[in-house]
Amino acid sequence: MSMADVSVVVLVALFAATLLPRFNLGLAALPAAFLVGLAADRTADEVTAFFPADFFVLIVGITALFAVAQLNGTLDWLLDGMLRLVGGRVLLVALVPFLIGAVLTAIGTLPAAATAVVAPVALGLAARYGISPLVAAVLGITGIISGLLSPLAVYGTSARRLGDTLEIGLPDSAPVVFFLGGLVAGLAVAAGCLLVGLRTGAVPRGRVSPTEPGTTPATSVAGPAQAGPETGPGTASKAGPKTEWETASKAAPEPESEAEGAGRTVSPAAARVLTLMCLAAVVVLSVGFDANIGYLGLTAAVVQQIVLRLEPGEIVSRIPWNIVLLVGGLLTYVGLMQDLGAFARISDLLRVEGAPLLSLLVLCYIAGITSFAASSIAVFATTMPLVPAVVAEGASPVGAVLAVALASILVDINPLGITGGLILGAARPDDRPRLFRHLLTYGAVSVVVGPALACVAFGWW
Repeated sequence: MSMADVSVVVLVALFAATLLPRFNLGLAALPAAFLVGLAADRTADEVTAFFPADFFVLIVGITALFAVAQLNGTLDWLLDGMLRLVGGRVLLVALVPFLIGAVLTAIGTLPAAATAVVAPVALGLAARYGISPLVAAVLGITGIISGLLSPLAVYGTSARRLGDTLEIGLPDSAPVVFFLGGLVAGLAVAAGCLLVGLRTGAVPRGRVSPTEPGTTPATSVAGPAQAGPETGPGTASKAGPKTEWETASKAAPEPESEAEGAGRTVSPAAARVLTLMCLAAVVVLSVGFDANIGYLGLTAAVVQQIVLRLEPGEIVSRIPWNIVLLVGGLLTYVGLMQDLGAFARISDLLRVEGAPLLSLLVLCYIAGITSFAASSIAVFATTMPLVPAVVAEGASPVGAVLAVALASILVDINPLGITGGLILGAARPDDRPRLFRHLLTYGAVSVVVGPALACVAFGWW
């Protein structure tokens, strides 16, 4: 058995061990990478090089930024504003993350940056209004997927450029068809998700009454609306606590002198303006100037911490270090697996000769399975060189590219990558273990179903 095969067996064993009580996958992943690397003649430094430092900066920076927004009440204020915008209809509230994600990626925002913005909004709405965290996460990420193939987005431009480079004969209308295909796929997944959510109670029916920031709205139910299995503290039927900013402001005594008043915090309204300016700056600089959103988030968080005189410990304690360890450890192990050729080995086992659609189906599964634990855009770029052979057998050039692209991105909603890490980091601590299991289950099902649906639905375009 090769070391590539051993690394796959160990990965399966790690996930199987999560069924054991008190087993921590994040703690185990790094030692597993070290031991497998040792057996494969990789030094500790070589294994450490696989640790995703960019992921560390991204999730720490973004969660610190939104920790500040939560502490001073801005996030609650934004969520209430969105609620008023959609008239309190819970169904439309659930669609807010989808719309934000689609718009962000359609105008060129990178998927990780878009997820960093969408995840806190989606999970914030879920916690406040009794929506299943899984449904909210799926809708947000599906919105991101819907815009990824626009002519301005990274996948859309990559698909056209790679298609021209490989000379597979893409027509001039290809960019528009790619965008429409991604949009249709995203809308179909969102509709299915909402239908299941409404039937199971994971998305409550009726309206949510707009309230002041820091309180939890009441739901006017049109028909039976039992809370789904994911609704717990913070559902629409329970009174929510005041924000930390409001509680601290009301509890703080009035200063009796100028010296005593020197440490007084600024008003909530001023804090809100500063936070909105920082959020806008992060979005504009990351989208318009391709600046690193993780470092931008950290910079904005520090600026606000100093100006608003927040306790640094309050911000640091809200960074989900357990998620950083979990996803960082898993991505380190996945990087070692890629170096050992594990994913190439899986691709070789799946490769068969056959009819054009059968060959395309196999290619879609190669893209989907590899993308489950690796960078989707990297998988797409490395899978595209296999497309000309499938087109030569008679497959549609546009359909083949579209099917492979969607097969590689429909499996993104899983906890093994940056997307999953940002989703888990935005969830309430009590929801994270259950949400991790649900995301893992959803991701595993999407690997089985997604590539087949992408091939059948779009292979003939």
